[in-house]
Amino acid sequence: MNTLITNARLIDPVSDLDEVADIAIQKNKILAIGSQIPSNFKADKTIDASGLWVLPGIVDLSAYLREPGQENKTRIPYETYAAVSAGITKICCMPEKSSPIDSGATVKLIRSKAKQAGFARVAMIGALTEKLEGEQLSHMGSLKYVGCVGVSQGWEPIKDLATMRKAMEYASTHGLPLFLHPIEHSLMETGGMHEGALSTRLGLPPIPVAAETAAMAQILTLVEQTKCPVHFCRLSSADSITLLKQAKANGLPVTADVAVHQLFLTEMDLCDYNSLCHVIPPFRSERDRDALRLAVADGTIDAICSDHQPHEIDAKLTPFEESSPGISGFETLLPLVLRLVEENVINQNQAIAYLTHKPASLIGSSAGTLQAGQKADLSLFDPKEFWQLDANKLLSNGKNTPFTGWSFSGKTVQTFVKGKSVFKK
Repeated sequence: MNTLITNARLIDPVSDLDEVADIAIQKNKILAIGSQIPSNFKADKTIDASGLWVLPGIVDLSAYLREPGQENKTRIPYETYAAVSAGITKICCMPEKSSPIDSGATVKLIRSKAKQAGFARVAMIGALTEKLEGEQLSHMGSLKYVGCVGVSQGWEPIKDLATMRKAMEYASTHGLPLFLHPIEHSLMETGGMHEGALSTRLGLPPIPVAAETAAMAQILTLVEQTKCPVHFCRLSSADSITLLKQAKANGLPVTADVAVHQLFLTEMDLCDYNSLCHVIPPFRSERDRDALRLAVADGTIDAICSDHQPHEIDAKLTPFEESSPGISGFETLLPLVLRLVEENVINQNQAIAYLTHKPASLIGSSAGTLQAGQKADLSLFDPKEFWQLDANKLLSNGKNTPFTGWSFSGKTVQTFVKGKSVFKK
């Protein structure tokens, strides 16, 4: 189907585009914009988008789709539909213990279920080790052959640094970037909260900043030796930002992202033992949050993601330290990032770039832009819609969000994936 979207404000940081114009979609690709649209173009459908923005499709670097293995929590169709309702058109599915993504069969199964659902496109980050057990390296060549965009150990420990070094050397030969969560498990123990005066007062087992920085320092030493590209996932502390800046200044091939909720919440939000604020890495101090915001503002951080982790209700009804960590984050990703613009942390172009072409480039994709010839992954966004988040109305099966009651400006009203309308409010 050929579609013509008229009178929209087109915003694309890659093209330095910000103007009111028409955009033509031919079959599954963007044909042209504005005056470049051929006079003989015939649209099967015309959409008047006066007052709306057209944004490139969001590329989310981290989501746990729970399938196969945890169908009691949710299923791929529910989560990919929740994603497109929020303007997310491409999702990076992370490996986890119950679904390690360590074989071509698993990759094909997830891809098949996502394709059958017909909503957001799903890219996969495969397992670094078989079954994520941290010992035997996975068949990375096979994982790349079936389309994995990288490999990761997730939150699972790896046997030792020798295994990590072998993994880096092996991944480099296949051109696969490593997506590593810097965490020293011996320092983490069973903790679920930032180590500080508050964790002591609440009597909750702590996770020190050193659990992140010690692991990060070790990984950086190996990167210096192997030259293997590494992407650090979900940084949470000011000290980690310092290490990242030094590594980049030294020319090491490293990048990093931050989960959007880390840019807003701190350890103080756990004062009432709120299990909805149980995340890994934990919410840290105001100093850490402010350092993360500054790193986003100055470009030290390379992308912002949702770290979407849907849970069934019971997973968050237990005492804090026994609850499952994670936030259902698809539907608050764009609203929270635009809130950073409202709070003058970053500008609008930065906000959109951090969600679109920047994360896309980290997985070797050309997505996240409105340029002619690209797949027509985009959304229509109403900047004037004012709404309040009600967790019970989330489209994701996971209602586990600490942002219930927060007010936001602007909402996605329609989303296209490969030229097909997959969501309309």
